[in-house]
Amino acid sequence: MSEDGADKGRRNFLIGANLVVGSVGVVGLAVPFVASFNPSAKALAAGAPIKVDVSKLGPGEILGPIPAWRDKPIFIVKRSDEMLGKLNSQNIRLADPASDREQQPEYAKNDTRSIKPEILVLVGLCTHLSCSPKFRPNLKPETFDPEWLGGFYCPCHGSKFDLAGRVYASVPAPSNMEVPPHYFESDSVIVIGEDEGVA
Repeated sequence: MSEDGADKGRRNFLIGANLVVGSVGVVGLAVPFVASFNPSAKALAAGAPIKVDVSKLGPGEILGPIPAWRDKPIFIVKRSDEMLGKLNSQNIRLADPASDREQQPEYAKNDTRSIKPEILVLVGLCTHLSCSPKFRPNLKPETFDPEWLGGFYCPCHGSKFDLAGRVYASVPAPSNMEVPPHYFESDSVIVIGEDEGVA
């Protein structure tokens, strides 16, 4: 082979090698850039529906706060027959007993603020400053309320909510606790963060 032929072969090899290395570099730079357009796994998880098994939840018990939905804690309460029987006996003391404000889906705008009367699903945050109220289920007088019939009490600033998450009048919290979108996938599994039939 002549010197010109060897030089030409070497030149073609070097050009080809540079093209391959350059292409790999461009792809290497482009992948993170393109990937930045996709939401992170954390962002997807923060808004994704969650499934909760409530089969072991007994009357008068709370499950929560459970893993966050949209970075909000969730409370699930199984109300006893006694709790349900007294639920609307103090409506006159509540700021929004009929849940006229938009803190719940339409299917939870009822006396129990729930799909099934015994199961209450709430975002576990006080509507005053987003503290997490304490579950106080006992139907007995409390130091903060001598006529207490169970519910949620926020010790930070004294806001009170009944066993449907409805706010009492004349407390710092301005509105009822939020009911997130949810549905029953089965008798014991609740999907939180999505309405039934909505993908």
